[in-house]
Amino acid sequence: MKILIDTHIFLWALAEPQRIPEKKRSELESSANLVYLSSISIAEIMIKASLKKLAIHFDPVEEAATCGFEILDFTGRDALWLGTLPFHHKDPFDRMIIAQSLTTGIPIMSEDKKFKLYDCKLM
Repeated sequence: MKILIDTHIFLWALAEPQRIPEKKRSELESSANLVYLSSISIAEIMIKASLKKLAIHFDPVEEAATCGFEILDFTGRDALWLGTLPFHHKDPFDRMIIAQSLTTGIPIMSEDKKFKLYDCKLM
């Protein structure tokens, strides 16, 4: 199965894996699954780090590779969805991840309850 992880799931996987519910954590660890980290999550992490809202002392691309996560590039096709998504969620990074999920059909793993308001697949 393919899984697109939300930014907080990636950060928790690195620093606080116990915050990820056990069932979801086992899905991340299963070799049967292909786990994707969106390039949007990397942008979000780096922007928040530059604004001093997040302290990071690692390269997110290298850490994703170490975890066995693939980077999923955000495309123009993904961006088209942003014109039609309802504004249930104001966070632009989350909206882009939702759009990416809708384009690719890859379910999102997130603990953000607002994602349920969209027509994307969730784990």
